[in-house]
Order: sequence, then C-alpha cells, then structure tokens
Amino acid sequence: MNQDVIAGCYPCDQQVVAPLPPREDVVHTEHWRVAHAFNSTLPGWLVLLPTRHVTSFTELTPDAAEELGGLVHRLGAALQVVTGCVKTYLMQFSEAEGFSHLHVHLVPRLADHPQEARGPRVFAYLTDDQTRWLTPDERDATALSLRAALAQAHDEAAAHPPRCPGAPLIPRHS
Repeated sequence: MNQDVIAGCYPCDQQVVAPLPPREDVVHTEHWRVAHAFNSTLPGWLVLLPTRHVTSFTELTPDAAEELGGLVHRLGAALQVVTGCVKTYLMQFSEAEGFSHLHVHLVPRLADHPQEARGPRVFAYLTDDQTRWLTPDERDATALSLRAALAQAHDEAAAHPPRCPGAPLIPRHS
C-alpha cells in the first residue's frame, strides 16, 4: 500500500480503489479527491479529501494548501450551476469516529433551504438512516453534472482568458 495512505482509514481505503464511481471521484487532482457525501439527503454535498493521509491543515504540503482555494472556488461555481444554490458553506471538523482524515465539506445552500437547516444546522442533511440517503445513482448523476459544469467553465475560461490586472484594454503606443 502507498505510504501516504493508512489502511483502515475510510478516505484512504477509498483512495486506493480503482476505478472509483463518479460519486467517489467527482474531481481528482494530484493533491485532492472530491466525493459526494455518502450519507447525505442533499444533492451536491461534497467532501474534499487530501490524496494522502493528513489530519490537519498544517500537515498539507504547500502545493496542496494552495490548490484548495481554487478547487473550492471552481466547485462552488459548479454547484451553483447544477443545484441552483445561492451560496455554499465550507466546513472542516474531521472529528467523527473513524473520520479523522482531514476532509472539508462544501455544501450548497439553496434559496428555499429551511431556516432550521441553515448555517451549522445544515448537518441535519447528513443522517445515519440509510433509507434517507441519496441513492448511488442519484449521487453519480450529481457528480457527472458537476463534472460537466466544471468542463464547460474550463472551456469558457480557455476561450476568454482573463486580462492581467492593471493591463490596458488597448495597447498603448509610444
């Protein structure tokens, strides 16, 4: 087994399975794997997991830490497209039994989200009751829609590269 993963750690055990279904591998970079939460009743509840076993942000490599911000930004935009959310929540605790592996929750907050499930109470959408979980097919469909939204955003960005801040719109002539 890869020395960067720990046997018996759920995210690490998933990391070494190949191929993973879309719900377990929405996005995969050198430093991060994004999965749809398995115990969610809310479509689009994402979990960002380092590809190596770490238990705190301070254990991330500088490259992994730097990549996280852009990944959260792109995924948040894709969640807006796919779920219609008005914002996303970003949370990290890694305290549940068996889940000390650093993981970051990125959760869509819809316009019609009930008050009792807003802010930290959004965890009401996670449950141990497996009969309420989104099905694997539903999570796969959401994952594939997110991939498509990410690909479309990438294609649009490539077609219209951003202008350098401070650069003139029209080249100056001396």
